[in-house]
Amino acid sequence: MPENVKKPAIRFAGFDDAWEQRKVENIAERFYGGGTPSTLNSQFWIGEIPWIQSSDLTENELFDVAPRKHISSQAIAASATKVVPKDSIAIITRVGVGKLAFMPYSYTSSQDFLSLSGLKMDGIFTTYALYRKLQSELHIVQGTSIKGITKEELLAKVIMAPNQTTEQRQIGAFLQNLDHLITLHQRKYDKLVSVKKSMLEKMFPKNGSDIPEIRFSGFTDPWEQREFSEVTYSSGEKNRDNLPYESYSITNERGFVPQDVQFENGGTMKEADKRMYYIVTPNSFAYNPARINVGSIGYQNLSKNVIVSSLYEVFKSTELLDDRFLWHWFKTDGFQKLIEQLQEGGVRLYFYYDKLCMCSIKVPRVEEQRRISKLLDNLDNLITLHQRKLEKLKNVKKSMLERMFV
Repeated sequence: MPENVKKPAIRFAGFDDAWEQRKVENIAERFYGGGTPSTLNSQFWIGEIPWIQSSDLTENELFDVAPRKHISSQAIAASATKVVPKDSIAIITRVGVGKLAFMPYSYTSSQDFLSLSGLKMDGIFTTYALYRKLQSELHIVQGTSIKGITKEELLAKVIMAPNQTTEQRQIGAFLQNLDHLITLHQRKYDKLVSVKKSMLEKMFPKNGSDIPEIRFSGFTDPWEQREFSEVTYSSGEKNRDNLPYESYSITNERGFVPQDVQFENGGTMKEADKRMYYIVTPNSFAYNPARINVGSIGYQNLSKNVIVSSLYEVFKSTELLDDRFLWHWFKTDGFQKLIEQLQEGGVRLYFYYDKLCMCSIKVPRVEEQRRISKLLDNLDNLITLHQRKLEKLKNVKKSMLERMFV
């Protein structure tokens, strides 16, 4: 194929024409700036005309902008903002530069926007084409002071597009359907995360109570308070023989993670002497005392011994505690408050195992602990399932944006 013939790697059947260059200034009939009405006049802000600002747009949501503010016709007459016709594309040119959205309703905007109206190509396709172009060329950082883009610079940019509107519509519809799937799984994921958070709040007793708000039927006994020195014990042993166990780190998101995965080329400790490392046997807990305040704790259920840095604290629970019950309790606000109360240090705060032993936990009978653990584990599995589906769909979309455009 000659270099001057441009075609995408993936294409719908029946289309073979080369794509052509289109300057942004040539893909719309009109361009609108924006403005902010005076906040001193309250009458300006009680109207029914949508007014969007940069914080109303998110980086990956291109078609569902919900303005938080509305203005009156008097506000429009007294400011630089203008009513933009529906089916226009709003592009942020200042803070958050490059974020954009297709607007299916008429609206006004702040001075952070340039809007493209009277589109000469399919609006959905044009939105994705501009999104891909600006994502690749502009560094988007929301909420920080960064260089914007002038109207002249934006209008001079070039995108590639097919001549046939039918092909444009098919590409736009395909990607929009993919976005609908992503949104669906995102909502399911967010809902499950919210349910898990609610269960953590309601399935453990609040301060001053020995009975949780939600409980399985058949359990009525009050929960008992136990000291951590009674229900856990330090279990880390130094790897004095320098055994070739795999080195692990602990993250706040994934728990135990091999250092080869967590750090490029295994990190700085790959070739270090591991005799001072702690051996972590299965069914152990470990955490970094300087990072447990951000949830950096892990439960080792790998069915093998591993080693962690000597900076970590390693412990196990006694038969009075179900491990998974304790694992979920570590994710509650109650545990977070204990860390805040007892951590010590100067510039960096630490929460060592001896501080944990100063804490107490309310627990039911082990049978009830296991029922609670199973429910919360099932929720975690569902959350992980939707998270993986979400990541897969996002990767598919990224690939399609690269291969369906020139």
